[in-house]
Amino acid sequence: MKIGTDGQFHLTYCSNIHPGEHWPEVFANLKTYIPPLKSRFVPKEPFGIGLRLANPASEELLEGDTLSRFREWLDQNDLYVFTLNGFPYGGFHRQVVKEEVYAPDWRTTERQTYTVRLARILAALLPEGMDGGISSVPVSYKPWFKKEEERDDCREQSAIQLAMTVRTLMDLHDESGKWIHLDLEPEPDGMLENSTDVIEFFEKWLLPKGGAHLAKTLEISVTQAQEHILRHIGICYDTCHFAVSYEKPHEVLERFKQAGIRIGKIQISAALKLKLQASAQARQSARERLEPFAESTYLHQVVEKRSNGTFHTYSDLIDALPHLSETPGQEWRIHFHVPIFIEDYQTLQSTQDDIKTVLKLLEADPVCSHLEIETYTWEVLPAEMKKDLSASIEREYEWVLSHISG
Repeated sequence: MKIGTDGQFHLTYCSNIHPGEHWPEVFANLKTYIPPLKSRFVPKEPFGIGLRLANPASEELLEGDTLSRFREWLDQNDLYVFTLNGFPYGGFHRQVVKEEVYAPDWRTTERQTYTVRLARILAALLPEGMDGGISSVPVSYKPWFKKEEERDDCREQSAIQLAMTVRTLMDLHDESGKWIHLDLEPEPDGMLENSTDVIEFFEKWLLPKGGAHLAKTLEISVTQAQEHILRHIGICYDTCHFAVSYEKPHEVLERFKQAGIRIGKIQISAALKLKLQASAQARQSARERLEPFAESTYLHQVVEKRSNGTFHTYSDLIDALPHLSETPGQEWRIHFHVPIFIEDYQTLQSTQDDIKTVLKLLEADPVCSHLEIETYTWEVLPAEMKKDLSASIEREYEWVLSHISG
């Protein structure tokens, strides 16, 4: 739905919060949750959907007249799709996901084929005059590569695959008139973890290597090819992920602006935060409070800030907890998407303030119009935090609306 003083933002929530890797399950969830939300917030105006399609669902949606029937349902209910989550390729609920969420990565034709399929779906659904975005993995998962030369090979191969994807997005624009952008989503331990990684990847790999490949393929200049890449590939700024990396929103936005890197989508999400106390008793209490969050489905990377200004990363909360009693760290930030409308969890806090800061910066300079609430952890939250899902989604919308003017 359109929000903001001039209706300059499109707000939705990501349907990755619902289980379902096949289209019938996805559609059933949409029919269950979307119409009541529309009735609650904008009964007489269009309501936007942030659609997550696993690879099987994307294939099924293009079979027969399934896509056209979905479009009819959207039109009948005054709904529209403007953004897709193309990060998780396969299963995302009720199974061990962990680092497999990055597979296949951007070195592979499987990732490219899947993303192109999503782009074709989005182009068919996207309203006229509106851009559409697809968020995707941050190239790959860094711990898979033990040597820097292996990481460089991954970056180069991925740059070529991304350039090939840009060519398809250009063709799709020529065919349909729809502008689709691909938004890489940095997160801790991804090949793109933070703004420094992003800028280095663009300047050292994507633009020179990918640009040269695209220029040769299309028989255009490298400069022209790089312009096409910057038009069609940008960043998905997840407020949880950048907060976990201790990056200040205004600095990140300015760095991307200076580098000419577009922000295609902002995912509104909050991370867990723990201020480490010196006493053994306080640390034991903190550990007991954190243990229910160390669940087995998703990776929950931990970034520790130390008094000397350095940072240490643990690949998962379950790996970090044994170090809690002895670590010299001052603060932990944990990649666990907690409800955005809660700031204090006793002992623990959230990075809600970063969301507030980003929303204020956007109002002053609307560098991105796509806003997507992305709290996908409802099923794995500690028992005392689990509430009715519909009511929880409503509370997330209400919180965002209370922090956006208009």
